[in-house]
Amino acid sequence: MKDIRLNHSYPMQVWIYIGVALFLVALLVSAIVLPELRPLHFLQALIYVAVIVLARRNSAWGFGAGFIIGIVWNGFSLFVTHLIQVGAVAFWSSLHTGRVEQLVPMMVTLGGIGHFILIIASLWALVSQNTETRKWWKFVGGGAIGVAYFVLIVAFARPH
Repeated sequence: MKDIRLNHSYPMQVWIYIGVALFLVALLVSAIVLPELRPLHFLQALIYVAVIVLARRNSAWGFGAGFIIGIVWNGFSLFVTHLIQVGAVAFWSSLHTGRVEQLVPMMVTLGGIGHFILIIASLWALVSQNTETRKWWKFVGGGAIGVAYFVLIVAFARPH
């Protein structure tokens, strides 16, 4: 007989997929609009593919990568570049005027929303696990690897 275990993190995994999907749409649209972003966004998308693969395996490594990359990216976009706010203003402006004039900042806002979903769902999925205490080390380790990879691709693949 097959061993069936209740996976309490499964509903949160669905939210992880939704958050990642929103962010990947934002990357894709931005790369279409600004071709110089394509190499960076392709390499960045690999982080989120890894998060999906690891989340499907109920891995603390993937939950940590999703949580921490979301925190870092949103923190930078909210407090350094302010592009999430610029995109939100552009979105509201487009609703009033009927014209989309700043699509890329709007995609940053969409990506930020995706990350907020990913952050909450990743933490919830980890907390829902009934595994050993080392899961927190894996969570932090997954986040550290994700951020290190992100820093490397930004250093080498960002447009100049």
